[in-house]
Amino acid sequence: MRGAIHMIVTTRLSSSLRPILLDFVSICSPPRNFSIPRRLICAAATKANGGGGGRSGSIVAPPLLTQDEDFQKIDVNPPKGTRDFPPEDMRLRNWLFNHFKEVSRLFGYEEVDFPVLETEALFLRKAGEEIRDQLYCFEDRGNRRVALRPELTPSLARLVIQKGKSVSLPLKWFAVGQCWRYERMTRGRRREHYQWNMDIIGVPQVTAEAELISSIVTFFKRIGITASDVGFKVSSRKVLQELLTKYGVTEDMFGRVCIIIDKIEKIPIDEIKKELGFTGISEDAIEQLLQVLSVKSLDDLEDILGGAGEAIADLKQLFSLAEKFGYSEWIQFDASVVRGLAYYTGIVFEGFDRKGKLRAICGGGRYDRLLSTYGGDDIPACGFGFGDAVIVELLKEKDLLPELGQEVENIVCALDKDLQGAAATVATALRDKGQTVDLVLESKPLKWVFKRAARVNARRLVLVGKTEWEDGSVSVKVLSSGEQFQVKLSDLE
Repeated sequence: MRGAIHMIVTTRLSSSLRPILLDFVSICSPPRNFSIPRRLICAAATKANGGGGGRSGSIVAPPLLTQDEDFQKIDVNPPKGTRDFPPEDMRLRNWLFNHFKEVSRLFGYEEVDFPVLETEALFLRKAGEEIRDQLYCFEDRGNRRVALRPELTPSLARLVIQKGKSVSLPLKWFAVGQCWRYERMTRGRRREHYQWNMDIIGVPQVTAEAELISSIVTFFKRIGITASDVGFKVSSRKVLQELLTKYGVTEDMFGRVCIIIDKIEKIPIDEIKKELGFTGISEDAIEQLLQVLSVKSLDDLEDILGGAGEAIADLKQLFSLAEKFGYSEWIQFDASVVRGLAYYTGIVFEGFDRKGKLRAICGGGRYDRLLSTYGGDDIPACGFGFGDAVIVELLKEKDLLPELGQEVENIVCALDKDLQGAAATVATALRDKGQTVDLVLESKPLKWVFKRAARVNARRLVLVGKTEWEDGSVSVKVLSSGEQFQVKLSDLE
């Protein structure tokens, strides 16, 4: 015991306290049967080294549990805002992700992925104040500032810069990845979620945004969502830019103003005016700005801004392309849509629940100047993010969640415990032919086996009996029809 304390004192305490405690240990050696809980020694060492305020890479080990503490029950719930995925939820997640991936494939996109852990600076460069406040960030043991990704687009930009001229444009990439934000939770909003992103790099024309919206509409149609359930609000950041330029608002204030305006449906209008006032915009400019943001017609916007600007031209082209793609009934103009992320530069859009019960289902837009923020060359780009949590809530609302029970083609069961090896041979033969097999690993009565077959939606039951196996055969029962027959193992399909 004395040696253990000596080691901890010499390795974990500051040089000023080390001699004092070593003398104390020498004088006050405890009896042989006396033990000091290691967690208390570690706690004392931590406190002596400056308490819990040091770097996360500190050499102080976490407290060890005593035997009594080992037997205490832990909280079996996942951390607040996160989820477990038991089999029934995992089936739904796989069903949803398969639709994400299949739609991406139909549109000719290639799948990519990025680390969940990125450098913190990647998300501080041009993300927006809201995300800065919601980052799960910390310092690692190498004293590097890192963060769990709150979204995927900055990681995409980093990868595009890294690949440089080794890839040919345009790039059509998609990803389905887990994201983390420490935020207030509401229905469909969690602190971790999975996000489907589709991005086009290298196309400056509005045809890119038009195709992205078309891909989301295709996804909705595949899962039973219609234009009466969901719509897209469409606008352009250039509308706001033209208006702010008119009132002499500098470009460096543009991102901050967008973040404030993005809250229009979330906080009272007086609060919006107050926050805009803090930016230095005049009262006249604020009133004019809010008047324009209330416009829901492209014609009305053209009357205010005139028809010569890029914003009007881009939006007109998008609505024209929507007709060609066949989703005109899904989209509508709404000048208040600006998106909270600071890097958007042109057309922006949001998918919304027409009944207004849920937050934005998805959103995206053009971000032509994002790459230069990270030291790369600016390349025209646009994309969208689509979270998994809100769409599941919408499917529940519409009673459109699929019934996804477990499905197994075969249950293989030995009728005698001495035939377990033979049953394993049968299961292996079927699996080699690409069939799913649930092998009964214990001696179970047939009643239990039939209940198991019903629970996993098995197509047939393969029974390995002594007499049949001596003949190189097995008994097969087709569960849907009740038909039963014997077949040689070599002929079993």
